[in-house]
Order: sequence, then structure tokens, then C-alpha cells
Amino acid sequence: MTAISFSLNPDLEPRLLRQAYKRHGRVRIQGFLASSAAAALHTQLLERTDWLQVINSGELLYELDRDIRAQMEPGKAAALDQAVYAGARNGFQFRFESIRVPDDADARLASADLLAGLATFLSSPAVIALFHDITGEGAIRFSDAQATAYSPGDFLTGHDDAVDGKHRFAAYVLGLTPRWRLEWGGQLLFHGDHGTISHGEMPGFNTLDLFTVPQLHSVSEVTRAAANRRYSVTGWLRG
Repeated sequence: MTAISFSLNPDLEPRLLRQAYKRHGRVRIQGFLASSAAAALHTQLLERTDWLQVINSGELLYELDRDIRAQMEPGKAAALDQAVYAGARNGFQFRFESIRVPDDADARLASADLLAGLATFLSSPAVIALFHDITGEGAIRFSDAQATAYSPGDFLTGHDDAVDGKHRFAAYVLGLTPRWRLEWGGQLLFHGDHGTISHGEMPGFNTLDLFTVPQLHSVSEVTRAAANRRYSVTGWLRG
């Protein structure tokens, strides 16, 4: 993979970000990375072919690469769609594509993958110090990461990211989608009381949505009108 040096946007204002995060339990950081790094990440996500579609069925996780899906008989593909939507009617359900990054720091450093380089950067002392400053949580030690791509029909139903033993203090979504319309769906939705939406963010480019764990949220279904996939790198800030 092409080497690139990651750096933070020098114009970030941590004091204002900290105030917003404290007030709402979340903040959207515009222009998080130096613009050249964000553009390189987006280009790579477009070009990569090692995406795995991930689908849950209760506690089970299924992974399908693009070749397998291309060869799937229409009847089986339709049945899979029906099962996914049935799962979303009353429970936790998701479908999207993913490229995972190892949590181990040595494995990241040994990898030439640009995503591994990003994960190393997000766990670097300068970035962790920024996360400490914004969230007020000094126990954060590293960031995990995965690339995600949502195609038409993909979604993620409501959940709060709290998992025993994972030590997640905050979640993040690094948006890498240069062009999007609100009507295309794929929005990060924060749930309020009694079935309401307290806040929503549409897919962005070089934006970092940072929010506390636990906090109920979802990603709305991407519509068939979407001209491209919804790309991002997501993960958690962990102890």
C-alpha cells in the first residue's frame, strides 16, 4: 500500500470541542486530518477489493466476500435479503462491508496497509492526548479501527456499543464520503426517549464524530438513490 504521513489539522480548537462534547456527549470535528491524508484514504477505500460483507444473525456473524456474493444464485440472494430485513423488525441487525485492522500495535507497525497506519496514528501520543482533552477520560489508551462501506440496502439498527471487557470509553466515525445527499440515508442517528431522534449527522468527508459509550445510536438504511457507498473508518477509544 502507498505510504502516507498522517497528521492532525492544525486548526482544530480543542477547547471548543471539549465544551461541545461535555454538553452533548458527542461532537463532530470538521477537517480532522490534514486534507491530503483524508483524500488518500478515500481513494484507497474506493480501490480495495478485500471488503467482506458482515451480517449478524443473533449472536452469529457471517462474512461474505464480493466474489461469493457475485456468484450467489438470485434466489439465495433474495432469501438472504429477506432474512436480514426480518431480523431488523424486532431486534439488533446489521449489514455492511468491513475491512478490519488488528488491535496489536506490533502487527500494525509491521503492516504496509494504509488503514493500519491510520490506526497507529489514532493511537499515537498526540492523538490520544487530544482525545483525553476532548472527552475528559484519561483512561483511554488506544484506538481500534475498521473501514466500513454501506451500499444501498445496508444499515445498522440501534445499539449502545457497551460490551463487557472491551473497556470502550467513546466511539468514533471518521467520515470519508466526499459527496452525499441527506435523502440518500446512511445517517448516524442518536436516539432520544420514546422513539425519537435526538440528533443526526449525515455522512461527511474528513469529519470525526466522537461520542460517549454507552449511547444508543444507529445508521439508517442507505437508499437505492445513493450514487456511491458510504465510506468511513470506525472504532472505539479503549482502555
